[in-house]
Amino acid sequence: PDLQKIGNAPLGIYKWGTGVVISSNVTLHGGVNDVFIFQIAKGITQATGAAIILSGGAQAKNIFWQVSEGVSIGTGAHFEGIILGKTGIAMGANASINGRLLAQTAVTLITNTVVAP
Repeated sequence: PDLQKIGNAPLGIYKWGTGVVISSNVTLHGGVNDVFIFQIAKGITQATGAAIILSGGAQAKNIFWQVSEGVSIGTGAHFEGIILGKTGIAMGANASINGRLLAQTAVTLITNTVVAP
């Protein structure tokens, strides 16, 4: 599935056999108890200033990103959910997350805002 269109798709588990690039804002729409699970065979790259936006009551504590390679969150970008990274997670300057950053190797932060859901 195309991550840009995921907000209109039914809830569930989404799988990618490749990496995912978040090049612009993405809205995840769901209720308070709805769960999103994203399984990504490679890495995630989120562009500078791009944001993941929650609507309809969706909550970061119910969004899981299982990533087999590295995660790069761009400068000034905003991320939502719990990232489970097999390798490193790096956040660009002034990026923020409403969620958790869990990596097997390292988490790199540079003047970031991390809010636990």
